[in-house]
Amino acid sequence: MDDGLVGRQLGAIREVVDVAGGAGIDVWLRGGWAMDFHLGDVTRPHVDVDWYCWRDDAATLAERLGTLGWRPDPRMPARLQLDLLRDDVELSFAYLGRDADGRVVVGAGPWAGTPLPDGMLTGPPGRIGTLAAPVISVEAQIEFKEMFPVWMPERPRRAKDAADLARLRASARGHPQR
Repeated sequence: MDDGLVGRQLGAIREVVDVAGGAGIDVWLRGGWAMDFHLGDVTRPHVDVDWYCWRDDAATLAERLGTLGWRPDPRMPARLQLDLLRDDVELSFAYLGRDADGRVVVGAGPWAGTPLPDGMLTGPPGRIGTLAAPVISVEAQIEFKEMFPVWMPERPRRAKDAADLARLRASARGHPQR
């Protein structure tokens, strides 16, 4: 594992938590880093750092992170989510919204308006060492890992997803695997 990249990604997570907190913007880790913060340890290398944020907060978040050198990732379409890049660290913020009944929904893209799991945003923060970060609930993490190949059949489950599912299920039963 490239400890240099891991260190830079953890530094980026700290920056996002600090910047978002200072601006009153809610963010939640998702994906592999959400699992690692839930488990309390880095379990594998990560390509990027995935987050959720409210769509209405994205421009302010991008502006604030821009003062720290984060720039829009030119490889990604800006309308689907906020993708930022600094050197070799990638951040992606999937957008959240609310429907007419106040439920949390997908905030953009082809699935905009689709309800997300109940309680997804109410889990406890995760921690690696002294760094704490908001994460989506472990139940939502499991649901996303289980359903991804169903929702996107052209992208079958990867070996790392199966390993992540085993770790998350064990932690949900009170027996974390690292």
